[in-house]
Amino acid sequence: MIMRFNFKNCWRLAMTALFFAMEGMNPIQARAEGTNTVSLTEVRLSDAKRIAFEKNWDLLAARANVDIASAQKLVASEFPNPTVSLSTSKINTDGQPAHTALGNSLIHRNYDTVAAFNQLIEIGGKRSARKASAHAAYQTAAARFADQRRQLDLAVTGAYVGVLLAEEQGQVLRASASSLRKEASIAEARLKAGDISLADRDQISIAADRLELDAQKAESDARTARIQLETLLGITNPTGEVRLADSLAKLATETPPTISTAPNSMLAIQRPDVVAAETDVERAKADLKLQKAMRIPDPTLLAEYERNPEQQPNTVGFGFSFPIPLWNLNKGNIAAAKATVTEAEVRAKQARAAAAAEIAMTHKDLETSQERRRRFEQDIEPRSAAIVKTVRFAYEKGGASLIDLLTAERNDNEVRVARANATADYLNAEAAYLAAINFGEVFKAPAKR
Repeated sequence: MIMRFNFKNCWRLAMTALFFAMEGMNPIQARAEGTNTVSLTEVRLSDAKRIAFEKNWDLLAARANVDIASAQKLVASEFPNPTVSLSTSKINTDGQPAHTALGNSLIHRNYDTVAAFNQLIEIGGKRSARKASAHAAYQTAAARFADQRRQLDLAVTGAYVGVLLAEEQGQVLRASASSLRKEASIAEARLKAGDISLADRDQISIAADRLELDAQKAESDARTARIQLETLLGITNPTGEVRLADSLAKLATETPPTISTAPNSMLAIQRPDVVAAETDVERAKADLKLQKAMRIPDPTLLAEYERNPEQQPNTVGFGFSFPIPLWNLNKGNIAAAKATVTEAEVRAKQARAAAAAEIAMTHKDLETSQERRRRFEQDIEPRSAAIVKTVRFAYEKGGASLIDLLTAERNDNEVRVARANATADYLNAEAAYLAAINFGEVFKAPAKR
């Protein structure tokens, strides 16, 4: 029994380890013994997700919960162990002879030796209810793990997009500052020619300084976002050194997924968090069935062998015992189990409604952000760039004032930053919608064995 148990568990653990190793395989990942070390150069979004699925701390903890629930299934399926007892009595202590006509050896003396075997027998469906509860708990743990993975996918996407957004904002501000520095050199020449005042020249320089400071702030935000991303990737000592291979424009131009036309309620029931809530109901019902079965007393069967020389030296006996349910009918535990079932059913309805609402909201957000991004890229940003080019040319030729130039530069800078924000919002909205419908990964609870 023990050898078969160890073999089955070793086989299960080996196959589980192989599955997760294949699932989390990553060509850029470099392992170091005892550490979570990964290559921090040219990390794509798909690479970041694979690393997180293998090394994220919360996901590792959720995976351990599945292993614990699997072990509890083994515990629930085990039978009660028997009890063996051996006793010897009627040993003379007053000097009287203990020998019998059979002899004076240990087994022939007139000692009363009893060997007994007791086995508790569970009746009333206790074991089946306990196994059903353990299986439902395993299904819940597996669903929680799948839901943790779903949320991690969304979190990694959000962190990755956050890094790209901060970096692009910094690039926009740096480019604007560089453009104003060029205008400042032209303003210096015009100042010497007497075309503009000293105050006009200084305003351009101040505007450029301000943009550079804003760019430094954006770069600092990008580093903070990279540290947050590294934390999600399970890196032991995050330093913000990760370098991303994708860009906002590249991610935004990838083919978007087809919007599902299925009803939100149908999409909701496929989500692992809803499945977990449903299996919580199953577990609560199994626990209620178990508590009701506990009202039925379990008998203990007895078989014994007695040796008591010299008359009828070898005898056997059989019997049984069970508690009498007079004072304790398990009413308190049954009432608590019924309340737990009611609560689990309410939580399951709440989970389904919340999932359907989330799907509806993220769907609407995706449509809105998609239209906003399209307008910025195809209409607003090209027109803003054309205006800046015209005003800059006119200023260099003396046909526009400094105020006109600074206003155009400021407006164009805000438009480009807003366009980057719109792209990031679209990517986040797309990821949120895909996570809401659990796109591409419909969870099915493990089958009962």
